[in-house]
Amino acid sequence: MEEVKETTAQQVSELLQIRRDKLTELQEAGRDPFRETRFERDATSAGIKDAFEDYENKQVSIAGRIMSKRGMGKAIFCHIQDREGQIQLYVRKDAVTETEFADFRKYDVGDIIGVSGYVFKTQTGEITVHVEHVTLLTKSLRPLPEKYHGMTNTDLRYRQRYTDLIMNAEVRETFIRRSRIISSIRRYLDGQGFLEVETPMLVQNAGGAAARPFLTHFNALDQDLKLRISLELYLKRLIVGGLEKVYEIGRVFRNEGMDTKHNPEFTLMELYQAYTDFHGMMDLTENLYRHVAQEVLGTTVVTYNGTEIDLGKPFARITMTDAVKQYSGVDFHEIHTLEEARAAAKAKGIAYEERHQKGDILNLFFDAFVEEHLIQPTFLTEHPVEISPLTKRKPDDPEHVERFELFINGWEMANAYSELNDPIDQRERFRHQEEQLAKGDEEANTTDEDFLNALEIGMPPTGGIGYGIDRLCMLLTDSAAIRDVLLFPTMKPVDAPKAEKKAEDAEAAEGIGSAPATPEVEAEEEKIDFSNVAIEPLFADFVDFETFSKSDFRAVKVLECEAVPKSKKLLKFTLDDGSGANTIVRALMSIHEQYGSTPQ
Repeated sequence: MEEVKETTAQQVSELLQIRRDKLTELQEAGRDPFRETRFERDATSAGIKDAFEDYENKQVSIAGRIMSKRGMGKAIFCHIQDREGQIQLYVRKDAVTETEFADFRKYDVGDIIGVSGYVFKTQTGEITVHVEHVTLLTKSLRPLPEKYHGMTNTDLRYRQRYTDLIMNAEVRETFIRRSRIISSIRRYLDGQGFLEVETPMLVQNAGGAAARPFLTHFNALDQDLKLRISLELYLKRLIVGGLEKVYEIGRVFRNEGMDTKHNPEFTLMELYQAYTDFHGMMDLTENLYRHVAQEVLGTTVVTYNGTEIDLGKPFARITMTDAVKQYSGVDFHEIHTLEEARAAAKAKGIAYEERHQKGDILNLFFDAFVEEHLIQPTFLTEHPVEISPLTKRKPDDPEHVERFELFINGWEMANAYSELNDPIDQRERFRHQEEQLAKGDEEANTTDEDFLNALEIGMPPTGGIGYGIDRLCMLLTDSAAIRDVLLFPTMKPVDAPKAEKKAEDAEAAEGIGSAPATPEVEAEEEKIDFSNVAIEPLFADFVDFETFSKSDFRAVKVLECEAVPKSKKLLKFTLDDGSGANTIVRALMSIHEQYGSTPQ
């Protein structure tokens, strides 16, 4: 195996300079590649390979980035890469002009070229283009990563996605497939008579989900605004307006932590259909998932992380209460009061907050005991009303609502309601959310008066659902983390302090959302009067105070003092010197007798 040598900063600098010198030489000769404006292509790498019989001995024009290059005297072989893959080029000295061949010998891996020639197969059977004309379209001034090991640094891959896409074919395929997934969703919904719409991202009231919003300011109107956390409330306004079947695919923004399934900005799809309920949304969801999997993958059986997930079978359906009973053994059908719910939580080690109601505690049980077990597609239904502020209550059970969440691989993939259209009930739900906000729940909604006004105009019975597009893409591309399906995920600045970055990395690894940011208040330095300081009598004969007072010293606070076991000559002091880490010192000789073991 070829030995990989470490490239020093000086060597990199030399490589960069060599490439710039080559560019300068071309420019001085009147062949500046950056003056090229276009290149007409009539074929692609995959197109030629897939239909070689149609292309053999035919003239083609293709373009791409040089990924490898090797010279053999009067002939040079190289591979160029376009979006669809790679193809070999064969450049002979007697087949191109003298200038073209001389220039081509100096081209580097990473340069982008356009060529024309005819298609043939080499003696080894590789489909190749015999080049007759070559044009340098872009000079690459920075080397690509070493070809045998590619780009493997995960953090660098996310930051430099452009290089990642060049070096890793599977990454290109992931994002091509993502595009096809979204296109397939659109085709299905358009075929069902849905209308795609666009709604505001900058809003005065960020509602429709339990999440903290990002804040911004609109200078022209001197107005504080928020970035939307969901698409719901504006889409419902359109149902009121009579559009009846609408959907939107767009970015939403939630000021929360990052982990393998969460990014502060992500792609959400929400749709709303008049005159149906959450059962109608279940049927639509099953059919949509099957359609997308079949169209994009050619099968409804998906393999994720080695586990087969069958989207072709009917999705399982279970209520939240029954699921909690099945996996925790606690039957909330038999729990009727908040006190009983709290007692059950304590017995199972479930931490809850004072503001949590019975329904909130049921949801905590679900998170702790159930979620990870829902691998095959499962509709979780009948959520408690406390965690569903925009959902219709069940007519025969007002403590629960007509809602479902779709879980696959232990992830929440979709969330659907029989939408609440009673403006009086909705106002009461908003009032409860305002109370939760006042108690410290930063994810609680605030009252949206214009939305209430729309409901008072009248909204028909409606089914609505939200889909996490990024998680669907993770599932259908077998990607381990949400960053693997986002072209440009949110990243810590490269110049961020190391301590902050370590905290972020630990948080991401553990999947813990970040706590609300606390403004840093610069503490006023405590001023200590040393004018009356005197040397401890025990040491008066050993210390010159005038010299000592001019040296570098600090005042410390004694936090604790105790005798060192089995020693008559040592005391152990625990000191706070203001550094944030306590210091331990031991005192010798007769100070022990003077102060005893517990000085004040």
